[in-house]
Amino acid sequence: MAGFPFFRSLALASAALLSLDGHAADAVPAVASFFDTPQIGQAKLSPKGGYVAITTMLPGGVQALAVRDTSDLSKVTVLAKTAIDRATVTSIHWINEKRLGFTVKNLDIEFEGNLDEFAIDRNGENRVHLIAGNWNHQQKQTGSNLVNRTLTAEYAYNSVTHDGSDDILVERYMWNNTDRAPDHSRLMRLNTRTQALRRAFDGNQPEAVKSWLTDGNDVPRVVSAQLKGRCITSYRNADDTSWREIGNSVCFQDQRFTPLFFDGTDTLYVRANYKGYGALFRYDLKTMKMDAEPFVETPGYDFIGGPEIDRVTKKLLGIHLHTDAGTTAWLDPVMKTEQARIDAALPGTINTVHCAQDCAASPVLLIASNSDRQPQQFILYTRATGALIGLGGTHPDLKPAQMGKRSFHHYAARDGRSIPVYVTLPAAKASGPQPAVVLVHGGPMVRGGSWEWDAEAAFLASRGYVVIQPEFRGGTGFGGEHFRAGWKQWGGTMQDDLADAARWAAKQGWADPKRVAIMGASYGGYATLMGLIKDPAVFRCGVEWAGVTDIKLRFTSTESDASRETLGYSLRLLVGDPDNPADAEMLRQNSPLLRAAELKQPLLMAHGLMDRRVPIEHANSFAAAVKVNNPNVTSIIYDNEGHGWRHPENRIAFWQQVETFLDRNLKQAE
Repeated sequence: MAGFPFFRSLALASAALLSLDGHAADAVPAVASFFDTPQIGQAKLSPKGGYVAITTMLPGGVQALAVRDTSDLSKVTVLAKTAIDRATVTSIHWINEKRLGFTVKNLDIEFEGNLDEFAIDRNGENRVHLIAGNWNHQQKQTGSNLVNRTLTAEYAYNSVTHDGSDDILVERYMWNNTDRAPDHSRLMRLNTRTQALRRAFDGNQPEAVKSWLTDGNDVPRVVSAQLKGRCITSYRNADDTSWREIGNSVCFQDQRFTPLFFDGTDTLYVRANYKGYGALFRYDLKTMKMDAEPFVETPGYDFIGGPEIDRVTKKLLGIHLHTDAGTTAWLDPVMKTEQARIDAALPGTINTVHCAQDCAASPVLLIASNSDRQPQQFILYTRATGALIGLGGTHPDLKPAQMGKRSFHHYAARDGRSIPVYVTLPAAKASGPQPAVVLVHGGPMVRGGSWEWDAEAAFLASRGYVVIQPEFRGGTGFGGEHFRAGWKQWGGTMQDDLADAARWAAKQGWADPKRVAIMGASYGGYATLMGLIKDPAVFRCGVEWAGVTDIKLRFTSTESDASRETLGYSLRLLVGDPDNPADAEMLRQNSPLLRAAELKQPLLMAHGLMDRRVPIEHANSFAAAVKVNNPNVTSIIYDNEGHGWRHPENRIAFWQQVETFLDRNLKQAE
């Protein structure tokens, strides 16, 4: 289907609605309403659609995993409960119609990867602890017999199988002698009742495998690896014991394609360049050739999305994708018709429809519905009657009238480059320009946002701030040239894009140019510090958390989780090479720590003591340096957090601090 039509989404259609007028509920929502654990965090249909599993919050800070009968939602079985300040269910996956698995993150032990895996029957029986996320766990054995078959933390859940068995696929990770993160993994098949473990395929595998793609029969067929700066894709026939390379190129520079998924048959879908943007192509594994024309293209955007597949008929039903907002391109006429009916019944929202694995026979569809002003709601649609029944939402205390309108634009940077940007205006009726916040995404080589409701932007807008979220150069999602324009531009043109966004918003009449703050996490934290240093006339104050404060430390810290591959290749290409004299000087000039004395504005800093992505030495060194000449600096350390805030009490406390800080240093400033 060459040149699949581009779908105009709600955000573009609503851009004309952007104004400073609006109605808001009188009461300002509490901080916890935005940042507490979602009331309904996940919802998943069983393979035949007879049941829906959800995670839901109960009184007293308890999270429950429950199963509801889709033919009678009053029939509820609670399968597990956990104190949300100790652990949280991060993933639900139906193994078959009778049994499901779930992943639990242990919040008492803060590091990436401490994930426990369980399986349980939908009636609450036959619960099995499959993988222990605690590294102190060891399998016990008497003679040749294992007494405790629970796998150790070197294993992790990968995916379910679709053959009706009790099996799942798990990865066994292997480490080298240097990196904290795994060097590669092996795919295994695990029976969730007997805990019998076996290889998912026979034979050896390529070196440094980081990701796996299985076909419609759950057989590993394609692997991706990164080795010495090269991105390598390998393929095997379903019954082969050997692999052959189908892609080997310099990462980020001349990579021909990225494998994404198999449909229900034997067709591989890949993302590749088309007219300067990533598009979805079919790749013929028999001829080892990619189609000349894309299967789906999204002009102006890189393809970001995934498939909806009927696992029984092996039919590709449609593609969920993102442009400025989410949408779905249905190939199946029945699903396309049902989407239209659902949209007519739920106007003004993006209604992402999911079908059960046996889609044709499923009596219900699951809808995830949201908009710029409505946090996600989960709804069941009965196909026979068209009835819609709400299951609940992520943040039910928030009302659309309390949320600001959100829209998508482009502005011209000082060198003429067109920069995408999301703007959220205050919900309350306002007269004239308002205080504003430039909210900078992390990464930075990711796409920052979408039109749909965003907790941080919505919270700030509810407090009366115009929120500006630039998709600055160096980020992804908006074409290869936009991405490459940010290489080795930390503190350079990437930084200029943020100041230019603030000036642009002021010219539109939305932002008060004398009351603009900058804030963000990780790379956004770095950009906050550099913004205050480089553009003091633009940014009045700043909030940074988990931010990089010294670029050199990215390469030298012994506490960092950065791999040899990242340090030796990716960072040197994208950020700068400290062994190159010209790059080294550029990195020194754009390192906030070395320019801390220049930062005079009020600053709120926060960091997790257990952060391995940006170790705590970044925060400690900068706080000590900046406070020498700046008395208006507050530094917070969360002892039980890593790179971001997992604990709900910390999230709420942090944003309460943000509210107080901005009220004092921005809203009330003259």
